[in-house]
Amino acid sequence: MNALWDQASTKLRDRVGSNNHTAWIAPLHLTGIESGEAKIATPTRFISDWVQRHYADAIRDALVEVGAAVSRLNFSVAAPRRAAPAAASRKRVETARPVAEPEMSAPLDARFTFDNFVVGKPNELAHAAARRVAEGGPVTFNPLFLYGGVGLGKTHLMHAIASDIRARRPEARVLYLSAEQFMYRFVQALRERTVMDFKEMFRTVEVLMVDDVQFIAGKESTQEEFFHTFNALVDQGKQIVISADRAPGEIKDLEDRIKSRLQCGLVVDLHPTDYELRLGILQSKTDAFRAQYAGLCIEPGVLEFLAHRITSNVRVLEGALQRLFAFASLVGRKIDMDLTQDCLADILRASDRKLSIEDIQRKVAEHYNIKLADLVGQKRVRTIARPRQVAMYLAKQMTTRSLPEIGRRFGGRDHTTIMHGVRKIEELCADDHGLAEDVQLLRRALEA
Repeated sequence: MNALWDQASTKLRDRVGSNNHTAWIAPLHLTGIESGEAKIATPTRFISDWVQRHYADAIRDALVEVGAAVSRLNFSVAAPRRAAPAAASRKRVETARPVAEPEMSAPLDARFTFDNFVVGKPNELAHAAARRVAEGGPVTFNPLFLYGGVGLGKTHLMHAIASDIRARRPEARVLYLSAEQFMYRFVQALRERTVMDFKEMFRTVEVLMVDDVQFIAGKESTQEEFFHTFNALVDQGKQIVISADRAPGEIKDLEDRIKSRLQCGLVVDLHPTDYELRLGILQSKTDAFRAQYAGLCIEPGVLEFLAHRITSNVRVLEGALQRLFAFASLVGRKIDMDLTQDCLADILRASDRKLSIEDIQRKVAEHYNIKLADLVGQKRVRTIARPRQVAMYLAKQMTTRSLPEIGRRFGGRDHTTIMHGVRKIEELCADDHGLAEDVQLLRRALEA
């Protein structure tokens, strides 16, 4: 039976695809064939129902093709089979191994590993925390909560953690999925009356990873189930890793008890990229593209130009570099400044639509609940002076305006006053966590 099922399973992998095969076919086990009926064991009722509805015909056809006299299938729930012994063939081991992984885990992107994650000051804490979780051992912080804007590396780190754990401990049950997938599968379980299978699957994992948790905000039933799943895993000492686009306390319509739970672990902000990190990312990607586009050379200054001009997020930056190499390859030209400006004209124009100093001033005044006139005026009381310095700092970081011009927009102040304000905020952010959070929150709001 084992040899027959391995042959059929191989055919099914080609037909349904590797991801679907791992999720739905690999957990199955052919236990016998009697009077034209193939008996197939499944690990849960949920998988049994799903496979019957979506893959029954394909399974029957594959069994017939490998020589089995099968006209119908009989599914039953049984314990999943163990991995094949060491003496078995490599193909057999590869077929059995995915059974140790949760059946509903989303596929991982092979590009997102720790090896190709470029570390810089804005993301070094998040990277170190992700590494610590991947290494395993006693849980020191639970959950690990990663948050930040679009294209800053949250999903990359999530995939890297899952991939690293599976490489280190192939037997570990790591479940990675988005919050939307969690919600969809919970609703599906409610509709199909398989809630107990759903609970069993989520509460028997060793590591649960949920991406973009902000999407369950406002969904009462889903939040209820997520809360109980979270508690059950934490009580068992199992690791949880969560990501979102903002800090737990900033997620609107997320229940307070969930916010409180999420804040009990390590909450890490992936800060917007700075020039040095953007340049490092470009240099790393350039090495890979040079291998792909053999013979292409890139002139000095191009990467520095891109790192300075494209500041929105890493995805736009990487996409621009990919387009640049592809274009140069097609037209047979070297990558110089002229080619760069021609090829990336639309991206560069979009990047030039930067914030105005007035936009920053209004947002800071609104955040600190002070009058805009006071922000740019001469009052020196601390409740106004500190927000004013924050606005100066953001104006210097997020616009291309010179210090003298920024000074003129702040009530005609001298450029040395602006420089002092910028340095003061830089120094304070290193020690004042509250102020650092304010600055990053304002930055994300302005970038949005």
